[in-house]
Amino acid sequence: MDDSGIRSTVSVALPTGGLLPVDTTEDVRTRAAGVSTQVAVLPVGSFEQHGPFLPLTTDTLVACAIAREIAAAYPVHLLPPVTIACSHEHANWPGTVSISSVTLHAVVRDIADSLRRSGVDALVVVNGHGGNYVLGNVVQESSARGERMALFPAAEDWETARERAGVVTSLLTDMHAGEIETSVLLHAHPELLRPGYETADFVADDRRHLLTLGMAGYTDSGVIGRPSLGSAEKGKALLASFAESFGAYFSMLTDDGSEAATEAVSGAAGSEASVSGAGDQK
Repeated sequence: MDDSGIRSTVSVALPTGGLLPVDTTEDVRTRAAGVSTQVAVLPVGSFEQHGPFLPLTTDTLVACAIAREIAAAYPVHLLPPVTIACSHEHANWPGTVSISSVTLHAVVRDIADSLRRSGVDALVVVNGHGGNYVLGNVVQESSARGERMALFPAAEDWETARERAGVVTSLLTDMHAGEIETSVLLHAHPELLRPGYETADFVADDRRHLLTLGMAGYTDSGVIGRPSLGSAEKGKALLASFAESFGAYFSMLTDDGSEAATEAVSGAAGSEASVSGAGDQK
């Protein structure tokens, strides 16, 4: 399958302005016919405070933006997001809602089991919230059972995206509601930002007691990072970099030595080239 074939097939699966995919069952069947191993992409976010200027759904919006970028470049089955996860460190702020790590673990595993029963053998969890530590355990345990699962983006993918997008703040400093998240929303959902991010910078690099004290032990505003440095251009480049980095994950999960898998990966590589070019336009 060539690159144009992948894109024409996937285009009908992308959300139309919202967070939810608009696939029909026929769309899924058509896409499955062109690949040897079906890969589903599950965005996982959170519902937690992001200071006075970003919405509670920020992590979900970021995860969905990354997942949509992936679905535009690769023949994947895009799933609706998990919107409430493990945000216990933000409990001091109104609006934050959490579920237990045990519940999140069970939800993701149940989704993976359901997908396999319908013929989708591989699942990529796109995580938008750093506090969802348990997702790493889900992937480790699933892989040990011989199931195909991956967690994306890895720390290295975040660092590559930060560098390519010209994000000034380090990943250590850009912890919450900072330059990266503000940039992604300025690009993907600018209408959702409230005034104030331009003057909300706050740095707290030493957070060794975060698990004990929560975010309230380090910030009054809920912000740790430099949102004033955010821009739509950086947000676009960040997402382009993630789409390119995803190529290695797609190849790994679909590599079964078959001709169909090789063709699908070759098409994805063509998509990567176009994505890389877009990322250079800052």
